[in-house]
Amino acid sequence: MWDLATCAAGEPNVVPVAFKQATADGKLAVGDAFLETTLKNLKANGGKIAISVYDAKTLEGYQVKGTASCVSEGAIVDQFKAIVEQMFGGAVTAKGALLITPEKVIVTIPGKDNRKVL
Repeated sequence: MWDLATCAAGEPNVVPVAFKQATADGKLAVGDAFLETTLKNLKANGGKIAISVYDAKTLEGYQVKGTASCVSEGAIVDQFKAIVEQMFGGAVTAKGALLITPEKVIVTIPGKDNRKVL
């Protein structure tokens, strides 16, 4: 699971995302099908974002803090468009994608390494 968190004007926002992947160059990519508030917050806060990435069964998890940029074309957008359109039978499409550059990764696994910065 991935949850995206942003904040602007003192109002936090967090959303789960279904359309996501890690890229070959170490960025995190998220398809934009329903990210209106997230996009507004990123525009207002200089692109700052936090992502909680976790496995609910094993409790393995990480918090990733970084900067997001929006893209509206390219291979990654085409890929997300195809996935979203298939999932929603063509009723919804991805408008673009967020490319997130990780700046800090923090362990959230319960135990001795919890809060360890990687």
